[in-house]
Amino acid sequence: MIDKVVASAAEAVKDIPDGASLAVGGFGLCGIPVSLIEALHQQGTTDLETVSNNCGVDDWGLGILLKDGRIRRTISSYVGENKEFARQYLAGELEVVLTPQGTLAEKLRAGGAGIPAFYTKAGVGTQVSEGGLPQKYDAEGNVAVASAPKEVRTFHDGDYVLEESLTPDFGLVHAWKGDRHGNLVFHATAMNFNPLCAMAAGVTIAEVEELVEPGELDPEHIHTPGIFVQRVVVAGTVEKRVEKRTVALTPAANVLTPAANVQTGAS
Repeated sequence: MIDKVVASAAEAVKDIPDGASLAVGGFGLCGIPVSLIEALHQQGTTDLETVSNNCGVDDWGLGILLKDGRIRRTISSYVGENKEFARQYLAGELEVVLTPQGTLAEKLRAGGAGIPAFYTKAGVGTQVSEGGLPQKYDAEGNVAVASAPKEVRTFHDGDYVLEESLTPDFGLVHAWKGDRHGNLVFHATAMNFNPLCAMAAGVTIAEVEELVEPGELDPEHIHTPGIFVQRVVVAGTVEKRVEKRTVALTPAANVLTPAANVQTGAS
């Protein structure tokens, strides 16, 4: 078996060119490949197309690439918590392909399984299937690019819309543990989109918090087999931020305060 460990995050992403498409794991700020994103940012790579559940926040995750104008197009399900994202989209600087979350997950899974397209009920009877969703505006606020209509067919109990799978050039994922052969284990909810991104990408790069030797991972507990992973880099202990935290300032009085926006607290 091939030892897939590379020396650094910079080494791992050095061949990602301008204009590449990236599948990036994470949900909100949970399970995002912080080290790989930072290395890509420092490298100066630009004109990227990202496939991710969301685009980070203004100063963390994919948000640091977005802020510097490195992302030209994103395929995502959720675009909240990021003011710069909204500004670029409405100003015509960013193309956004909004995709139902379950559909996005299946687009990646199907791509990894070699399935070119599939039918789903999600989006039938809406602009998702009928077309017309604004994907990009011009500088005057007019719709410059709108989504095209998709094929709809009837099967048994109703109508289904045809969705094409996704196979991005590169995948960036974060794992709790990994071995030298690329087998990965994710921790709790940090699994989220990471296994799907690893499956779908042509070249998958995994940052791991802990590197173990081959044979140390229980085969029954491996979430992503090494066949889907081409490079592994040790990220070690990384900063883990949360988007929002609810705290009780006066527990003795049994009074809960409203949710507080927290962008810098480590989890």
